Amino acid sequence: MKKKIPYADLPVKDLDADGAAAELARLAEAIAGADDAYYRNDDPVMTDADYDALRRRILLIERAFPKLKRADSPSGRVGAAVSTAFEKHRHAAPMLSLDNAFDDADVVDFLERVRRFLGLEANAPLAVTVEPKIDGLSLSLTYEDGRLVTAATRGDGAVGENVTVNARSIDDVPVQIKGAPARMEVRGEVYMAPTDFAALNERLEAAGEKTFANPRNAAAGSLRQIDPAITASRPLRFFAYGWGVLSEPLADTQFGALRRLGKLGFVINPDMSLAGSAEEILSAYQSIGARRAALDYDIDGVVYKVDDLSYQDRLGFVSRAPRWAVAHKFPAERAETVVEAIDIQVGRTGALTPVARLRPVTVGGVVVSNATLHNADEIARKDVRVGDTVVVQRAGDVIPQVVETLVDKRPKGTEPFVFPAVCTVCGSRAENDVNPATGKEDVVRRCTGGLICGAQAVERLKHFVSRGALDVDGLGAKQIEAFFEDGLIAEPADIFTLKARQESGDIDLYTYKLKADGSRAMKDGRPVATNAKSIENLFAAIDARRAPPLDRFINALGMRQVGATNARLLARGFGGLDALRRTAETAGSVADAEAKDSAHAELLAIDGVGALVAQGVVSFFSEPHNAEAVDRLLAEVTPAPLEERAVADSPIAGKVVVFTGTLERMKRDEAKARAQALGAKVASSVSSKTDYLVAGSAAGSKAKKAADLGVTVLDEDAWLAIVDG
Repeated sequence: MKKKIPYADLPVKDLDADGAAAELARLAEAIAGADDAYYRNDDPVMTDADYDALRRRILLIERAFPKLKRADSPSGRVGAAVSTAFEKHRHAAPMLSLDNAFDDADVVDFLERVRRFLGLEANAPLAVTVEPKIDGLSLSLTYEDGRLVTAATRGDGAVGENVTVNARSIDDVPVQIKGAPARMEVRGEVYMAPTDFAALNERLEAAGEKTFANPRNAAAGSLRQIDPAITASRPLRFFAYGWGVLSEPLADTQFGALRRLGKLGFVINPDMSLAGSAEEILSAYQSIGARRAALDYDIDGVVYKVDDLSYQDRLGFVSRAPRWAVAHKFPAERAETVVEAIDIQVGRTGALTPVARLRPVTVGGVVVSNATLHNADEIARKDVRVGDTVVVQRAGDVIPQVVETLVDKRPKGTEPFVFPAVCTVCGSRAENDVNPATGKEDVVRRCTGGLICGAQAVERLKHFVSRGALDVDGLGAKQIEAFFEDGLIAEPADIFTLKARQESGDIDLYTYKLKADGSRAMKDGRPVATNAKSIENLFAAIDARRAPPLDRFINALGMRQVGATNARLLARGFGGLDALRRTAETAGSVADAEAKDSAHAELLAIDGVGALVAQGVVSFFSEPHNAEAVDRLLAEVTPAPLEERAVADSPIAGKVVVFTGTLERMKRDEAKARAQALGAKVASSVSSKTDYLVAGSAAGSKAKKAADLGVTVLDEDAWLAIVDG
């Protein structure tokens, strides 16, 4: 079989004709999907930087292989087909896009191309306008005799969407103007200020509606509402940056024409300026970039346009863009902003994570108002303080983080951040694990109040009822979330009191039907009743777990470093929960050093239990909040001692066993637990040391590997015949 060549990973210079054609097809499909998501659905599927990279690769391939240029090449197309939700509007003159410059050299090349085309000498004057590139939605406004008659989106550049009624509600869009040409088409950008965007999202979230990812999406989604009243309620703004068809010129220069539009009542960007050389252009670019975080609108670059309109006419257009303009993009992944507060978030594992609350800023196409500071060491190393100006980036365009503190911009009177020693949610001790091998503290500080900490409660409860722990049928993750949010359960003991509270009338689970997403089913504002049999089955499943095996109970408590295997080791080693608890509490005591050391030694004496496991057990039982929660749980549940047959007589004692596929007569976790109880060692992968592979249906690659290594493969019946003796 011929090996497929990963053309996407090859530089253009290394492509042959077949590879180039395949790449052009792949890139065309990717860009079409991205255009559709961005222009029609207002829901981008990639960053601007990634999108620009795709278009740039197409241009490079088409230059290297001009005969392979596709008829539907994205290099000659702008935007996407219009939505069927609005009437179509054909633009009198196409609304084209701009070519991009990504570095200083690209800007110099742009100026040199313009001079060559116009036949200008190197020292001949060439003025260029410089203005911020607004990250919004392009809009064309057509006026006849001073009256707004049509407003249309860019669409695919030739045909847009008629959004006239919606556009009339934007304060920055004049409906009537005086002193304008008889026919005038004004083009600009609809946008939303980051502060307005944040307030809008808060209102939407409070109303239970879908929020927007960034101001650009919010502006586009608001302008393209079917209901004009919704558009009118949104804080949209408009900057005019150009024009289309005119019955008479506005001025002789780009700068003069924009100033004329400003006098006619349109808002033009106050940061627009003129430059006469590459040095002046790049200086203006740096100046705008430095003030980017302080602007009340999002920008993703700077636009340069040849100022002389007669030069613009001579330069004309190529494909989808004018020769007389270029967009100089900013790096998308970083921005400057101000730390307004530092909060501590407690995660589902109890980790205390400091979070910087930021003045909202757009980074990589998404508004960032929070950024992780990771841990106490990171805060100290970067010396991040409230009031500081910091550089923020989105790692992998996903997790915002603070990269550095700009100390030279620090206001007077700031104080170093003091990391808390207690959980900010439940007040339990917060401590750092200590590596027993090195004696060094872990950088992450964790809450020790596992069972009662509100931040950890939902995940702890999910674990408590999971298959590897108590395995309560009918009580899944969605039910746990819903019951917790409505105050029905807050800790494990509450699960076992549900039936009593139902019978006493304190709660009514019969009106608690859940939808697939875990939310309550409602009709006419009232909860929909569930099937009574379902509630009875849930109560029965809970009652069936009132005497769980000790190892499952220990695992269900969710102690740090203690999973199913270590829970079984502890259950075997101590025989009962009381003995384990007394030892852990003694090991965590500071009153008697000798007893403390002895208790630690007792924990470490169990084969397979290491220092980190011992520390997790000690920290858990030494926290009074946990001890109280366990007492409440033990009032409802009585863990059963392990009933294990002597492993000396077991036919699988000391054997290495691997399970794979779907077992029919027992769950895989149950099969593993039983094998361990009989002295077997359960492994996750097949090796030459494996004695048995127990294969259920759909066994997959492990069965083949076992056959290759000569490992004995057993079906479920053969396995049970061995262990049942």
